[in-house]
Amino acid sequence: MKPQVPILDRRLQFPDPATATEDGLVAIGGDLSISRLLLAYRHGIFPWTVAPVSWWSPDPRAIFELDAFHVSRSLKREMRKGKFEVTRDRAFREVMEGCARPAQGRRQTWITDEFVQAYTGLHAAGHAHSLECWVDGQLAGGIYGVAIGGLFAGESMFHTVSNASKVALHHLIEHLKRQQFALFDIQMLTHITAQLGARTIPRAEYLKRLAVALTLPCSF
Repeated sequence: MKPQVPILDRRLQFPDPATATEDGLVAIGGDLSISRLLLAYRHGIFPWTVAPVSWWSPDPRAIFELDAFHVSRSLKREMRKGKFEVTRDRAFREVMEGCARPAQGRRQTWITDEFVQAYTGLHAAGHAHSLECWVDGQLAGGIYGVAIGGLFAGESMFHTVSNASKVALHHLIEHLKRQQFALFDIQMLTHITAQLGARTIPRAEYLKRLAVALTLPCSF
């Protein structure tokens, strides 16, 4: 018999992530308000759907160790060409909308209009950030996520020009290192992020590292 998943009400609280189901589902319900989203990330939890809102904390958890990002020879060549202009927080909504569009091998995405509105609000409040890659003044790729203390929780990335998202990711990691962030969460491992050096750790270890990261006075 499957365990019953808690239903959230108006109170700002979450169950212990350790009580999540086998696939990582912690709770259902609540909203995507700024205060609830920040509380979720502080507890190692993130939302994934809106109808209903669902909250997740997978085990294991995928991260990038900031000193272990793999820059391939081809990516180094691309960056040496100087084709891409990289910016921060210049086009947050546009990056989210780029991540939400169908792409090769992806007919649909979890980034609905409700997510765009919610995270644009987080951005306006100073908690969500983006890196953009431009080619000839046109947005060619980018990545966005949530920053709290020394945690950066990467949400999604996209590209319309080959390697643009990888270049954005490289610049993001270099920026996080300069700003002395301690934890770069990417939630779940994919084939691409594994190639770039990401790895998984047990949720219990992730939560310990998160607790330390949240105490750091980092500024994005």
